[in-house]
Amino acid sequence: MADVTPPPLHGAGAGEGAGPSAKEKKYDRQLRLWAASGQAALEDAHILLINSGSGVVGVETLKNLVLPGIGQFTILDASLVTEADLGINFFLTAADVGTPRSECTCNLLSELNPDVKGHAITSPLESFITQPHALEPYTFILVTLPIPPEIHEIIVDHAAKNDVPVFYIHSVGFYSHFTAQLPRAFPIVDTHPDPATTLDLRLLEPWPELLGLMREKTAGIEQMDDEEHGHLSYVLLLLHYLQKWRAVHDGRPPENYKEKSEFREMIRRAARTDTAEGGSEENFDEAVGAVLKALNPHAPSSAVREVFDAPECVNLTPESASFWYIAHAIKLFHDHNHVLPLSGSLPDMKSKSHDYITLQNCYKAKAKSDVAEVTRTVQSLATTHEKSTPIDAKEIEAFCKSAGYVKLLRGRRPHVAKPGEVVQWGDRAKTAVGQLTDPSNLILVYIAFLAYDSYAATHGMARHDVGADRPEETAPYDDADVESAKIAGIAQTYIDGLIKEAGEYIEDPVYSGIRENAGKIVQELVRARTGELHNISALTGGIIAQEVIKVITKQYVPVDNTCVFDGKTTKHNYKRLDAPLPPPIFHQLLDPSLSEDDM
Repeated sequence: MADVTPPPLHGAGAGEGAGPSAKEKKYDRQLRLWAASGQAALEDAHILLINSGSGVVGVETLKNLVLPGIGQFTILDASLVTEADLGINFFLTAADVGTPRSECTCNLLSELNPDVKGHAITSPLESFITQPHALEPYTFILVTLPIPPEIHEIIVDHAAKNDVPVFYIHSVGFYSHFTAQLPRAFPIVDTHPDPATTLDLRLLEPWPELLGLMREKTAGIEQMDDEEHGHLSYVLLLLHYLQKWRAVHDGRPPENYKEKSEFREMIRRAARTDTAEGGSEENFDEAVGAVLKALNPHAPSSAVREVFDAPECVNLTPESASFWYIAHAIKLFHDHNHVLPLSGSLPDMKSKSHDYITLQNCYKAKAKSDVAEVTRTVQSLATTHEKSTPIDAKEIEAFCKSAGYVKLLRGRRPHVAKPGEVVQWGDRAKTAVGQLTDPSNLILVYIAFLAYDSYAATHGMARHDVGADRPEETAPYDDADVESAKIAGIAQTYIDGLIKEAGEYIEDPVYSGIRENAGKIVQELVRARTGELHNISALTGGIIAQEVIKVITKQYVPVDNTCVFDGKTTKHNYKRLDAPLPPPIFHQLLDPSLSEDDM
């Protein structure tokens, strides 16, 4: 939000003057990042980890979620602990060999934070997933790949239908990647933008009370003594000299760099240099420095426009989330006032304390008035559309404060590598082809992982999970050279399919170079044979946990939607891949002729 993140409520239920509770002391640092509301969201979460392969990256991810205090976690892992596990998984001991890996890792993870409840499921994934409502208890799912593609599809479909976030994770040898499947519409209000970009003083669209305060405080500015002159806030100085500028420029403010430079000189010339303190006046220096960033029209960003134009915002229904009612109300506010609601925050500046508080109260009063106007519109919309659930006034206020920085992410259906089928890239095909020819881009690592999964679905990869049954229908294991050749061939099929889908053509020697690089990546994956390097998985788990926290708390902006990491070069790329999810179900409410199959 524009204001400093509020502290948690200290000593809930305690008497006045009580200090922070034990929990607040424990989580003090993270509460400064996501406040009490974010912590409450973490504690309400129940994360399911579907673990496969060596099982390290999933456990490392959970470690970084248990420590900040998620509510519950469940590990689904049918494997038994082997001696090979002991060298890469720090949540296992020699005494655990031969026992269920899910139970052993769950027990040690639970010791990290007594506030967190851990559960273990030792059933094979194939039997667990067929149970009725198996995935319903969980608010977030982590899946370590590879898993059978038909099960992968079940999880993808469940997530899309129920708007449950899922992260699909790979870590093999020196390479890792994860893909986030977010809900169809994932709006974020508290994006925590850089404070340097959130300055909103409304100097080009001042309201009457601010203009009145400016005229009162700057009256007789030339006759003021040095003390008064040197403590006029730069906000009032800019407003004062803007009036002078407009008077000789047909009512226009400075609109381009040349005019703003002239305006800065106008302010600089008005500063006194013969004061008792010596040198120029600090408040005038602040005014000169603020010209370029404070004198810009506050038009909605493209991200905000995307929210306003979203079908969910335009076509409200009784079932629409509160976010969309508030977004619609703020859109109407902007249409009427040509500005977004004022955040009400004010930066530090040279000023007398009393005058600063007066100016601050002027901004806060305007922000409160804007919230009241939006609230009335929200209530009217809720009545018109017969919304049954109430909309929290605090949610409206928080939205208004951050109205200029909200973000809407659209969940995308992840790629599921199926043997014999071509991977579809949809609207990302042309972008992905451009990445193929960029040596610094890691899209070939992503494609190699897809080929790896496709091969594993039919052949297996000498998988480490010896406690689980190997599907009878899988073909015999190949030796490393044969495996490399076969997986490289699948990767080449995916590359050719991508180029064809994009309608592009890549000539030699670039095309041959792409094939060669893909082959080298495949060789590393085959060399590792599902084995993980602990340092790579630990780093990947930390990155994933950070993104999971963003999604659970709905604060900051999570990755959209894929991250690839190369441990050999220490490079990483963020990509937007895969295909869009089907449109939300409310379209059927608007057009009853549509069936779910049509969507």
